[in-house]
Amino acid sequence: MEDTAKKLVELLKEKGLKIASAESCTGGLFAKLITDVPGSSVVLDESYVTYANEAKTKILGVKKETLEKYGAVSEQTVYEMVSGLYKVSKSDVCVVFSGIAGPDGGTEEKPVGTVFSALSINGEITTYKSLFKGSRDEVRHSACFEMIERIMSLVN
Repeated sequence: MEDTAKKLVELLKEKGLKIASAESCTGGLFAKLITDVPGSSVVLDESYVTYANEAKTKILGVKKETLEKYGAVSEQTVYEMVSGLYKVSKSDVCVVFSGIAGPDGGTEEKPVGTVFSALSINGEITTYKSLFKGSRDEVRHSACFEMIERIMSLVN
């Protein structure tokens, strides 16, 4: 995965793009993967761990009504998260994650391994829903790896 993160950093440098992240279930792992690459300060603008709902509201402007109606792990919430991140950071590429990494916390509707993510490229937002198998760590890594691949395919 480190090679993949390195390729992303190189691609963002080559394109002159800045990236920002706001992470819930991944707990800063996405930003860690980026910052593990020497020279990543050229591309990483900002990163937040918005684990609690209050942080999602305070930092990213997610509406309390959205959290109450749909929950933190929802397409609506990640849409508002990435929209807020774009407003706060003005980064070319904005990435957010919210999910249930496990080992517990899942429901029939949203089982363990469910991750909603969103990507904003120059303000254009796309949301995603994924279901990953494996341990808590595997779910978190899989979500980050999938997003890195998405970014590389869309920015390339």
